[in-house]
Amino acid sequence: MRLTAAEKHEIIKLVEGSEIGVNRTLLELGINKSTFYKWYKVYLDKGSSGLESKHTSRQQWNTIPQVEKNLVVEIALEYTELSPRELSCKLSDEKRIFISESSVYRILKARGLITSPSHILLAAGNEYSNKTCVVHQMWQTDFTYFKILGWGWYYLSTVLDDYSRFIVHWELCKTMKTEDVQRTINRALQAAALPKGFSPKLLSDNGSCYIASELKEFLDSKKIKLIHGRPNHPQTQGKIERYHRSMKNVVKLDNYYCPEELESSLATFVHYYNHERYHESLENVTPADVYYGRQEEILKYREKIKRLTLKRRRQDYLRQKIAS
Repeated sequence: MRLTAAEKHEIIKLVEGSEIGVNRTLLELGINKSTFYKWYKVYLDKGSSGLESKHTSRQQWNTIPQVEKNLVVEIALEYTELSPRELSCKLSDEKRIFISESSVYRILKARGLITSPSHILLAAGNEYSNKTCVVHQMWQTDFTYFKILGWGWYYLSTVLDDYSRFIVHWELCKTMKTEDVQRTINRALQAAALPKGFSPKLLSDNGSCYIASELKEFLDSKKIKLIHGRPNHPQTQGKIERYHRSMKNVVKLDNYYCPEELESSLATFVHYYNHERYHESLENVTPADVYYGRQEEILKYREKIKRLTLKRRRQDYLRQKIAS
């Protein structure tokens, strides 16, 4: 699908203002470097007017039918919290229609339903140096805190599987003591139901509850190797830190007047995060899809839907040409 002059101009401004460099920005936007620099040269020579397409308008074989465009808008209005990337996945998984993320974005922007850039260009934080290859190879754990009106501070202890980003277990605690960590890890092990003799590594920060000798003895008894991130370097536990930010952006929109209210809201978000939220770093499947081994099947299904959709559009285009 051809971009309009306004869309090309928007991309040029995004690249000019990006803090992560031209190459990485273009990669995020899905724009070829040579194509961008061709636009940019014309833009510098002739301004925005030079970005206008010189080709006469004609229908392409892969033009998205109006009924599918209407469906994009309909679903976007029903699921207002979903990004164009997530809407694209939802259309493929549930409606058996392939429409790319960029096409979804342009359809919604043309209807005035998007006013912000299609991509947020932020530099990614550093990851743990030795990347995991399978589920339960390593877990990340950490505390974060909430204030409950009339009750004071409560602390959320979470165990996240590093490979799938699946939340294995979480619980709300009154303190951040070693016994809270032990209880959380023990219940995570019960929930995971690992094969006998198999134990994950555990990655944590250097908080007092994680460096206590009592925790080391407990983990040794479970044959779990404890790894500490570098001091003053929270990116080492970047996945659970990112989860905490995403979760708090939703959960902290409300005030809570008792622990049970907060626990209910947390349970709702964890289910959404594990089972419904398409995760960009997991090739747009959910953490549960990776955790339970469904990822490859889903990706193959989406590729099939893409082939069938493009084949149908080509056939419709040829039929229309023959009829005319």
